[in-house]
Amino acid sequence: MNRPPPGNRSPTGGRNAGGGGGGRVPEQQDSARVGTAAVRPGEQRPLLSSRLTPTVPPEPVVARPRLLRRLDEGSAGPVTLVVAPAGWGKTTLLASWVRLTEPEDAPAPAWVSVEVGDDGDRLWAYLAAALRTATGAADDDLVAPLPTGPPRPDQLELLAAGLAAAERPVLLVLDDLHRITDPAALSGLEFLLRHSEQRLRLVVGARAGLPLALHRLRLAGELTEVGTDELAFTDDEVADLLTAHGAPLPAAAVHRLRERAGGWPAALRIAALALRGQPDPERWVGQFGGDQPEIAGYLHEEVLAAIDPADRDLLRRTALAESVCAELAEALTGRADAEQALANLAGAGGLLRREDSRPPWYRCDPLLADLLRAELARLPGDEVRELHARASDWYAGAGRPADGLRHALAAGRWDLAAELFVAHWPELTRYDHDPVGGPTPPAAPPEAVQADPEVALASAAERAYAGDLSAATGHLRTAASYADALPTPRRDRFLRLATALELTLARLAGDLPQTRAAAARLLRTRPRAAPTAGSPDGPPAGPLTDASGPGDADLRAFTGTALGLVGMSAGGLPDARFVRARAAAREAGRPRTELVAASRTALLLAVRGDLRAAEQAAHDALGMPPCRGWSCRLDCGYAYLALAVVALHRDQPEEVAANLALAAPATDEPGDEPVAAAVLALCRAGLARDAGDPAAAQRLLVGAREALPDEPAAAELSSLLRAAEADARAERGDLDAARDLLADVAGDPATPALDVVLARVELRAGDLGAAGRALPDWQGPPAAAWPLSVRLDAGLLEAVLAERAGDGRRARRVLEQVLDLAGPQGSRRAFTRAQPSVRDLLAAHLDAGTAHFPLVGDLVRGVEEGAARPAVEPGGLLDEPLTERELTILRYLQSILSNVEIAGELSLSVNTVKTHVRNIYRKLGATRRREAVRRARELRLI
Repeated sequence: MNRPPPGNRSPTGGRNAGGGGGGRVPEQQDSARVGTAAVRPGEQRPLLSSRLTPTVPPEPVVARPRLLRRLDEGSAGPVTLVVAPAGWGKTTLLASWVRLTEPEDAPAPAWVSVEVGDDGDRLWAYLAAALRTATGAADDDLVAPLPTGPPRPDQLELLAAGLAAAERPVLLVLDDLHRITDPAALSGLEFLLRHSEQRLRLVVGARAGLPLALHRLRLAGELTEVGTDELAFTDDEVADLLTAHGAPLPAAAVHRLRERAGGWPAALRIAALALRGQPDPERWVGQFGGDQPEIAGYLHEEVLAAIDPADRDLLRRTALAESVCAELAEALTGRADAEQALANLAGAGGLLRREDSRPPWYRCDPLLADLLRAELARLPGDEVRELHARASDWYAGAGRPADGLRHALAAGRWDLAAELFVAHWPELTRYDHDPVGGPTPPAAPPEAVQADPEVALASAAERAYAGDLSAATGHLRTAASYADALPTPRRDRFLRLATALELTLARLAGDLPQTRAAAARLLRTRPRAAPTAGSPDGPPAGPLTDASGPGDADLRAFTGTALGLVGMSAGGLPDARFVRARAAAREAGRPRTELVAASRTALLLAVRGDLRAAEQAAHDALGMPPCRGWSCRLDCGYAYLALAVVALHRDQPEEVAANLALAAPATDEPGDEPVAAAVLALCRAGLARDAGDPAAAQRLLVGAREALPDEPAAAELSSLLRAAEADARAERGDLDAARDLLADVAGDPATPALDVVLARVELRAGDLGAAGRALPDWQGPPAAAWPLSVRLDAGLLEAVLAERAGDGRRARRVLEQVLDLAGPQGSRRAFTRAQPSVRDLLAAHLDAGTAHFPLVGDLVRGVEEGAARPAVEPGGLLDEPLTERELTILRYLQSILSNVEIAGELSLSVNTVKTHVRNIYRKLGATRRREAVRRARELRLI
């Protein structure tokens, strides 16, 4: 259906998006016709016109153009399904969409509201009336043969033939269709969909459990699905909702409110109404939860009331955990059918969200989890502690020590808590800043701590993992007060573990000096049997027999990772430290620590130019067993970012874009590790320059450089950003600005990238002498520590200068040396994106003979292809622009991901992705994936 562009709709909500205006609505089309349908001869019961008109949404309604466009796109196909539990705005969205239909485009969609108790007779009575309304007077004979009840096969065939011959498609909206429980009542609709030659378009709103043949529709690519992920409010939409209700909040509070509500529209509307009378709205948002009376009442009446008591008990008991799998649910409830019960609650009930994991794990929405935990807290204390004990035993056996520790403390199993902490302390360290939910376990009583002070250390570790640094510090002090009473071997172990906790707390608090000091103290406690070397981490050592404390490999892995993270927090690139920490973690059998070190190793090696090792480390990190109770989002983000850097140096822009898209959700907010933001900017700036937009590249680089910490460790990364910025300025023709940017910083042996760029700027200016004087020695021993890209750029500049000086033999010798460096790593960008004179050098090198003949031939073709790329305005030649979702999928088409994998990344059905891909091909005039990507790059859409 054609619709006015989203910009013509109300941007902040209100009447244009909800009840009023926007075109002819069903009750305005022909009320007499609906009235006639209501009193046709033979009708046993009158039809209510209110069920044949869209519900008037409560004001104010927030305009949601992204969802309106989604329905526009979906209604071009046979079936669009808007499915979600109660309160997710299905009816409001559908009613707003219907009311915004422009009458000159087509008749407004016909509407049927399904009610509880409707059977096949009643449903088809309303369907007949709706179809008469949709087809208009000229097509009244189309549905005249329909009786008041379900049609006979011959009547269905007549109706299907009539629909197939209709001038325009008939669009029918069926709201709350889940209330029809008899599959036979809908079999006629399925027949019409199959045989009306796509002239019948259904848009269905439902909670779940539809008796339609959805699997067949999916396989046929005839189903568009809009679920809770898309219906959930974004931060901007929450801000619009609050503003429309006269209760605006600062951006940070808006984000907190959306996170607490899980984007649930009903809860957000309740919150918006409540906020208007609050004296301290931000404080109220901080306390917002599912146990508040307004939210709890809605959840009880609309969500939980219809659930079987046994399933409600399962929900309550499993709410003890943040997420649950079948085995854990069975341990908590004793139900042998827990797997099927969870699947049913996630499917038909929509009360659980299935995570993308194998085996499947399920999670409640935040507010429902709040309510269930409040109910759980009202159970007898012994029963609750028993549940925690079961959870602790299960987690401990499943290799999830952090969860096992939390539940052991909640159950009062102090001995198990201390045992878990001592055995798994490196894996109980928080390496990211994602929030950790769940109530705070009780503190161990004094007699338990006196008997074993490591119980207090366990409590400190649990609170540190949850991000409650103040409580963790308090537990640590309590533990320390009992340490002197321990016998010597136990005291030595206790002090090492306490020092490890001090290191963790200092790192999480961002106290870099204290982190370094604690790491030094911890390394001084290494067992005497451990060999040492020149570095503070020491070399890998074999397993130790020192039973008084942590093994040497554990200490090296733990301190090396912590110090590496501290270095990255300061803007440094401590790749060697992470390489050693990764090896030690593998030796110690600490997969969580190994994952952290491997992902950072991958990124930092990629920046250094060790592309093969970086690629291997990234794949190792991504191939490790998925989250065993850890948050791996940031680690995977670093691994994907490393692959993007590798692809950039290999001049594979499609791969760069695809990996950046996978990395961005984690690395756009890198917490206290600014290296990710800087590397992300370098990659995006490289793509912008390749697309002919050096100004955009310059803006990205300036922002990233200004955001770096003012620390000596950040000097190298800062020089890479400044060098790229100067290059971008020179590419725009502003050579003086490029020189000014380098004037006070070039010439430092520690930042060779700046000297190389200054030499390139002088070469652009035609001053060969100045270029030669600025060029650093890229072959001397110190140059071995430079990033590979800097060495390659320097070598190519020397070859170009030698050629221009008339020394062709030296130019070819230098070029061969550059190829010797680039070849093993597959690095191409220095050649393919270099100045035009490099192409002539490469072509001449082919004729003169080289040990890298295939590589040089490939590079010559790559340079020619790069030079031939046309410069056009982004999207300027498209007759029909791509939608936001199509642009997102287009970016993924650059990668090697299949349609199935893209669907998994975007939480869409495979057929939805295929439909969007077909639309992309059509709009770009392409017939294949590679052709579509090439065309999109020419148009600068990606």
